[in-house]
Amino acid sequence: MTEGQLRVAVVTGAESGIGRAVAVALAEQGCDVGITWYREEEAAERTAAQVRELGRRAEVRHADLTLLPGVADVVDELADALGGLDVLINDAGTGHSTPLLDLDFATWREVLATDLDGAFVCLQRAARRMVAAGRGGRIVNITSVHEHQPLVGSAAYCAAKGGLGLLTRVAAVELAEHGITVNAVAPGEIATAMTGQEDENPRSPGHERPGVPIGRPGDAREVAAVVAFLASPQASYVTGASYVVDGGMLQMGPIGAAHLTSDDWRRP
Repeated sequence: MTEGQLRVAVVTGAESGIGRAVAVALAEQGCDVGITWYREEEAAERTAAQVRELGRRAEVRHADLTLLPGVADVVDELADALGGLDVLINDAGTGHSTPLLDLDFATWREVLATDLDGAFVCLQRAARRMVAAGRGGRIVNITSVHEHQPLVGSAAYCAAKGGLGLLTRVAAVELAEHGITVNAVAPGEIATAMTGQEDENPRSPGHERPGVPIGRPGDAREVAAVVAFLASPQASYVTGASYVVDGGMLQMGPIGAAHLTSDDWRRP
């Protein structure tokens, strides 16, 4: 990819939150954007409207990442509609807060299918298309700080995100010869629907986080800015990396442990 070249991005799970912010950030960079949604088509159309307001094309498709492996067809559908594929952002995901001993297998499989299997089939389909086109490409997987550190009550989520982190690194090594970079972005607590803070300002009163050095949750646009860099021509020498966007949360491990005052952390 070269500066100024027509570029097309596909962003899974772009109906709200981080996915929407990423779709808009990529449009601001000059990308036409393919958008997938799972629950709310109207919300996805609002994302598309924001992309179009920036003068870029947008296409919207439904994608249930548990419908494996056929859900990867959506990558080709969007690429065909927009005339190619240069960037894939694997953002769609889910999670449950359930103690390990109470976690049923169906829930385990739902989370692994969505967060890991679905990401894999979309990554593979996008990479094959990029290799065939011969122009290189960018793949960014949205993982989590729990790619790197455990979370009580989130065995399936952590397993999936940890697996996606290592998949990112393997793909980076294998696809480098084709000019395709593969990186991960690992958000901490971000003010989105997934954390029960949709459309809330993380800088407003009531969102204080004493255990996070920056002292608040993140804004989805702060994550999107890092994704947009990794999806850009300027990031051509960055691959196999995991960029943590967490306000310093992960740096507090030993410090936080030393200042716990109850056993409340044992319960999700």
